[in-house]
Amino acid sequence: MVSRRQLLRAGLGGAALVGLSGCAGPQLGRRAAPLQLLSAVDDDQGQHYITAVKQSGEQAFMVPVSERCHGGCLQPYGDHVVIFARRPGRQMHVIDTRRGALAHSIDAGEGFHFYGHGVYSPDARYLYVTLNRYSDAAGLIRVYDAMNGYRALQDYPLDGVGPHEVRLHPDGETLVIALGGIETHPDYDRLKLNIASMQPALLLMNRHDGQIVQRFTPSHHQLSCRHLDVSPEGIVIAGYQYEGPEWDTPPLVARLDTRNMQFSELELPLEEVMGLKNYTASIAISPTSPYTVITAPRGHRAVIINHHSGELVQRIAVQDVAGALPYGNSSFLVSSGTGGLYLLDAESDEAQPHGDYAVHWDNHLTPGGLRHA
Repeated sequence: MVSRRQLLRAGLGGAALVGLSGCAGPQLGRRAAPLQLLSAVDDDQGQHYITAVKQSGEQAFMVPVSERCHGGCLQPYGDHVVIFARRPGRQMHVIDTRRGALAHSIDAGEGFHFYGHGVYSPDARYLYVTLNRYSDAAGLIRVYDAMNGYRALQDYPLDGVGPHEVRLHPDGETLVIALGGIETHPDYDRLKLNIASMQPALLLMNRHDGQIVQRFTPSHHQLSCRHLDVSPEGIVIAGYQYEGPEWDTPPLVARLDTRNMQFSELELPLEEVMGLKNYTASIAISPTSPYTVITAPRGHRAVIINHHSGELVQRIAVQDVAGALPYGNSSFLVSSGTGGLYLLDAESDEAQPHGDYAVHWDNHLTPGGLRHA
């Protein structure tokens, strides 16, 4: 268990975290500041937890869980944050951030597993979750009634395999879905079963009826589309994980401008592509600047791009960099699997230490407990 002293080695004071990185409804506005951040973590003994850290740096709570968890989602206007088990996990955990306690744990059900991500509707009534039906490897979006004990309502088919991150478009009506294309089965843990026949995609779905309104395909069938974020203007930045030969240097970042439905893959300098080691993780778009951060834990670096132009702005070394959130007007807070939090800025190639914790942070940070400015 992490001690209070360990969590107080450095605080989260200073500029407030701003922006919701697309996980909550657009009506929350750009100046809503989280009172704390949440993440899945492991300790040195390999025990799994969901933790929250206040802006002061204090531990808000540590909730033990049976499976390693992954991404999370903040409830609009409420106190819930849902943290999802990491693929091929079978539970999602509803955390009451006001009480600092577990409110519900919901099982995926016999024959299903989660992929680590979900998103609320703008009014917080529904929760949309990426899911695998492993009898036929069908990728699904499951709709839960968040106002009725998170009761499962229906499943929307995706005509594809391996949905991962899902975000809400600023129109409040459209789900943006990263379809990884990778088949998995809980009996084989995290073994990838269809690398030769992958069909990844970036999808736009009507959240009311499950209709897929647009499908965009990566330039190579082994570019697994995994993580994404959406800007207030409707620009989607998506990150790939390449499942082909490690010596290849395919594009790893895609850009979709939903205002004109222009889809492209960014042509970063070869040195930068090589440094990402064919693997991107968390993506966070600043809601108040043209900057987006993309973390690459295998390359031990984060890159900041201009999501309007697609140009590289900054490369910053961070050992085992993991999750990311917007911070202040144009900066970002990132976590590390080694326990640190770091502040990144588009004007500097140096990461500024911003906390040192006795945990191993997973690949995502989630805001929790909003205060409206």
